[in-house]
Amino acid sequence: MDINETEEIIDLQKPDLYINREQSLLEFNKRVLAQAKDERVPLLERLNYLCISCSNLDEFFEVRVASVIQMAAIDPKAVGPDGLTPNEQLDLIAVHAHQLVEEQYKVLNEILIPKLADENIHFIRRKEWSEAQQKWLEAYFNDELLPILTPVGLDSAHPFPRILNKSLNFIISLTGKDAFGRNSGRAILQAPRALPRIIQLPAEETGSGPADFVFLSSIIHAFVDQLFNGMSVKGCYQFRVTRNSDFFVDDDAIDDLLLAVEGELAMRNYGDEVRLEIDAKCPDETVTFLLDRFEMSRDRLFLVHGPVNLNRIQEINDLVARPDLKFPSFKPAVPQQLERSKDIFAAIKRHDILLHHPFESFSPVVEFIRQAAVSPDVLAIKQTLYRTGADSPIVAALIKAARAGKVVTVVIELRARFDEKANIDLASKLQEAAVHVVYGVVGYKTHAKMCLVLRREGKQLRNYVHVSTGNYHPKTAQIYTDYGLFSCDKELGEDVRRVFAQLTSLGKVTKLNKLLQSPFTLHSGLIEKIEREIFHAKNGRPAKIIIQVNAVVEEQSIRALYRASQAGVEVKLIVRGVCCLKPGVAGVSENIEVRSIIGRFLEHARVYAFENGGDREVYASSADLMNRNMFRRVEICFPIESKRLQNRILQDLNLYLKDNTQAWLLQPDGSYRQMQRTDNEEPVQAQTMLMQEFQ
Repeated sequence: MDINETEEIIDLQKPDLYINREQSLLEFNKRVLAQAKDERVPLLERLNYLCISCSNLDEFFEVRVASVIQMAAIDPKAVGPDGLTPNEQLDLIAVHAHQLVEEQYKVLNEILIPKLADENIHFIRRKEWSEAQQKWLEAYFNDELLPILTPVGLDSAHPFPRILNKSLNFIISLTGKDAFGRNSGRAILQAPRALPRIIQLPAEETGSGPADFVFLSSIIHAFVDQLFNGMSVKGCYQFRVTRNSDFFVDDDAIDDLLLAVEGELAMRNYGDEVRLEIDAKCPDETVTFLLDRFEMSRDRLFLVHGPVNLNRIQEINDLVARPDLKFPSFKPAVPQQLERSKDIFAAIKRHDILLHHPFESFSPVVEFIRQAAVSPDVLAIKQTLYRTGADSPIVAALIKAARAGKVVTVVIELRARFDEKANIDLASKLQEAAVHVVYGVVGYKTHAKMCLVLRREGKQLRNYVHVSTGNYHPKTAQIYTDYGLFSCDKELGEDVRRVFAQLTSLGKVTKLNKLLQSPFTLHSGLIEKIEREIFHAKNGRPAKIIIQVNAVVEEQSIRALYRASQAGVEVKLIVRGVCCLKPGVAGVSENIEVRSIIGRFLEHARVYAFENGGDREVYASSADLMNRNMFRRVEICFPIESKRLQNRILQDLNLYLKDNTQAWLLQPDGSYRQMQRTDNEEPVQAQTMLMQEFQ
């Protein structure tokens, strides 16, 4: 049977060829949690991975589960590529999420807390407090907590309070009567977010060890009766509510995007309830009371054996000075061509420069914009900002450039999820400095990462560009892996200028020389390149595809990769998070391997590499293989044209493909199997080897 007959027989749109997106995202969090159990990882970093898995799960409920719940209400019969209805997806989520949460608390209570105790880092439980500790903690409660805690007794004059998203709360059972003769039997206490969730015991005052801690919840439990004078506390139980934190802005009804986003932000803390976490010791009667109040079914109830706000334990990393229990310090490298030249524009003019963060420093990016700000030859700077961080040196340089009389234009994406408030403040700060600030295109997030500097050199004007797979955020550049490219290639510079013109002005789409851009040419361009590999394979020429992204979801791209596999193209996918493609399916994807790398750094780069019959092409991009990136965002995909730089990226990719320490292989059923090296194999840990290479 030839390939064409196989393609006719196998329907590549069959639901059983697609992994459910939500299941895949939960599988990613299982891989993160596995790092917390890995004895090769330093102990405090293991605790950090546990907290990351918890914060990831928070966002999963806030955004993904919330959207599935909404879909179940709007169109309960709708099905995705995997054939599941919204309610079937919610059932699947409930099973996997409960398993994950149970494992999280098992890791905390049975593995990490005992191992931390072995290192003299203790979480002191109430029943273990010494007399001196009890005395100090009671004073702490009276001095630091009692003045700002405001319990609400539940009766007709005090209805159930609005509960902030992901806040720490307590439901308290009471007996007796107060001064007015009232007793509803219950009260709610909300812990302000400003309060630390972990309190370090002072050794000199309590006789404690150098790293002895008490949970805020334990202190409140111990002394909560002092908030109810003359009444008896029969029970005090933690709970936390997770709410829908995605927000909707009607693109057709927007007059001012900034005002619209500001209005939605005010409601984020009070979206619809999607999850309820309660202390496992809470009586069922009280559990039922809370479920009724929040109008939630039991499949979204999580009874937990420990702090309900588990991710706040991450504070311990800043409180414990134990470098021996953390990753060893690492200093990113600076490319030699930049170290040798103080003039970054002269260095770029000689040849393109590639940066691989965090193995290489982000400082050249900051220096690029800083030199542009002070250079008398620079006339204009244009930049996109998606996430930047507080007190960004890049923002400071842009303000300096504007005040120096240069034309500075910044495209700020106000709807960068969970950074909306920071970006609104950033927009105001830049506008005060006379920077031209625009918010991109209504209806399309500006996710492209690019900076253009227009410089006068003699009688001509030259464009210098920096394009990247990651954000202009100096801190995340220390923990996210990304590629950035400096170039003064004329056609590439003109392309970047044209994309900026689209974002800041009006007009038809203009043809680009080298960039692929969504929502216009990126999707079709990638499909065409996959089809070209199929053509080469069928004609006996070299054909191979290597893609490194954060997610593979978009159905047409998945089907194109299936066709490539059927044609004999070797397809290697390095996918950090969600992957809806099923590898290893007979007649469909035997030639596809999907692996995920979970290590010290968060894999964030997007690379698309094509063998192209021996004439290789390598692209880097801000876009994943997702519907939103292809059709609902402004993204760029830029070529790496230097053979030297191409080979360097391909060497990186091949190193990831050889990793037998931190790699996980996707199975056809959607689960992942961690790579296990044989006794004769040398360990290959890609991230560690890249650190060593650059140092």
